Amino acid sequence: MAVKLSALAVLALAPGWSDAAGKVHKATVDAALRALTDSKKLVGVSALVYENGHEVYFGAFGQADREAGKPMTRATLVQIFSMTKPITGVALMSLYEAGKFQLDDPLSKYAPEFADLRVYVGVDSRGGALYEPLRRPVTIRDITRHTAGFYSGTDHTLIAEMYSAADPSAKTNTLAQEAQKLGSLPLYFQPGSRWLYGPSVDMQALLVERLSGMPFDSYLEQTIFKPLGMKNTRYVLRPEDKARLAAVYDWHENGLLSREPDAEAFEFNSRDWPLKPGSYGLVSTLDDYMRFARMLQNGGELDGRRILKTDTVRLMATDAMPADVTDTSWLPSKGQVGFGIDFAVRIRPPVDAHEASGAVGEFFWDGAADTLFWVDPKNKITAVLFTQYRPFGKVPLHKAFRDAVYSAIPDALAH
Repeated sequence: MAVKLSALAVLALAPGWSDAAGKVHKATVDAALRALTDSKKLVGVSALVYENGHEVYFGAFGQADREAGKPMTRATLVQIFSMTKPITGVALMSLYEAGKFQLDDPLSKYAPEFADLRVYVGVDSRGGALYEPLRRPVTIRDITRHTAGFYSGTDHTLIAEMYSAADPSAKTNTLAQEAQKLGSLPLYFQPGSRWLYGPSVDMQALLVERLSGMPFDSYLEQTIFKPLGMKNTRYVLRPEDKARLAAVYDWHENGLLSREPDAEAFEFNSRDWPLKPGSYGLVSTLDDYMRFARMLQNGGELDGRRILKTDTVRLMATDAMPADVTDTSWLPSKGQVGFGIDFAVRIRPPVDAHEASGAVGEFFWDGAADTLFWVDPKNKITAVLFTQYRPFGKVPLHKAFRDAVYSAIPDALAH
């Protein structure tokens, strides 16, 4: 008897389609990534995609180190920059589960450095700083969603000069020293009134240290990396790591990519600096970061090791942006998103073909060298994308990758 197959079933049986799930078209993703290295828009790129708990895509194109002729591989180590932040959030929320704090507790309850904050409002006729008192304290919820009020700009205002002089995020500071300096500086806006990326996640790391009684990097190792088998994720490079480390490239207006000097590109990871920031600094591999992402996809558990409760992961992945916050800096460039706990959260479908594809309910973040990951609970898709160039977003990599992954999922496609 003849069996009539649906169009999707036919595609699922076609070469290049995953037999585990049927939605991710390997040839489409390959073509999108290969085109960027073939055209020299990227030096190297790699990606890993899971669907329904199965690996459905791996691809690596171009070179991790162009000058050394070293190919991009599955084992390549990259600097993940701000993709460190969700790991910090998971560490902090493990202590939330242990009853160590509540999200609406004042930050100063655990970090008295922030007990006497005030808000910068401009300068007087003589050029002196003007301040106003806080309308409410900075809360832990504020530091998980970037509404605390810390300054992070690059302008030439008086408050910029104050932050530059204090240099709270210097690598030579401990987290406690960073907190002391931040606490001595004015806030840029009233807590909860704006969204602005900044040093908030370092203060999450400080809380992890104080509430656990362990150094932050040790807490990550003991509660996340070891249980998940993330053997290649760390702050300080080991001698044997350097042969696998991807070079970092600078993008120029003419589209060419020049290699950053290694001493500059690897300065942070090559030494055991006092600062172990929550906001950046880890190196990782595709498979390591995918294990972290799959744990989130599975509601906090992977291979029998539970890191968080499912309700906690759901809380992290729920939009927590205050309804009256309309100034959200560059966050709208990420699409139709809100913000949860250390993740952007997609709250509406893409509005047009200029926006990268994505599913409502997915949560994600990226890194300064154009790395990316996301977790899509609706379609059970988990993706990790690696490359190494700066400044962020100059090549349409994220859109090309997302559009390719979602090419057979109409609800997630930009129209």
